[in-house]
Amino acid sequence: MTRPHTPFAQEPLPDYREYPQPEMIERARAFHADLQRRRTVRDFDSRPVPREVIEHCLLTAGTAPSGANQQPWFFSVITDPGHKKRVREAAEIEERSFYNERAPQEWLDALAPLGTDWNKPFLEEAPVLIAIFAQKYGVHEDGPKKGEKFSHYYVPESVGIASGFLIAALHHAGLATLTHTPNPMSFLNKLCGRPSSEKPIILLVVGYPKAGCQVPVHGGIKKPLPAISQWLG
Repeated sequence: MTRPHTPFAQEPLPDYREYPQPEMIERARAFHADLQRRRTVRDFDSRPVPREVIEHCLLTAGTAPSGANQQPWFFSVITDPGHKKRVREAAEIEERSFYNERAPQEWLDALAPLGTDWNKPFLEEAPVLIAIFAQKYGVHEDGPKKGEKFSHYYVPESVGIASGFLIAALHHAGLATLTHTPNPMSFLNKLCGRPSSEKPIILLVVGYPKAGCQVPVHGGIKKPLPAISQWLG
């Protein structure tokens, strides 16, 4: 993406909607209730997901705010069975090393209630994998500075917000997700054909839950409001 060179300009706020306070409260409650249903899934049905659904959810992610509106993210969508198999093989190499060698006991103890291990069959079973990359810098695509690099700002924050938008959009569309984060994840650059200037952040697994899908009770336990917020007056 090329950094825009247009002079500073403003426009009327497009399509802002203010609601009466009772409706505002109800909308906030309803949205919370809907997102509260979201659970991380590890057992996926292999049924395909319409491409249009994924594309609209990616467009939603692309509406996220970002530092200087530079949108420092890229999403590689993987649906081919052979490609997913290669991703699984590479991910399990890192995961096996993590669980058997690199992970401190404290981390393993924290993961224990979730029942996870190095085996990741969902990377092949789910119909869609979305590799989320953070772009360290951009490159001018045209104009007098074509080919020159320019800095991106607040990259982790921006990509984190966009990823949250994406997960919420997929849930809203009726799909389940899993945020998979093997460490390190550099194998995704090669498998997705992305440059070294992009850092893979999340491998998002997407699809329908398998019939009879079970999820850990621990994953549904969330901190209450007083534990995550305060009013300073």
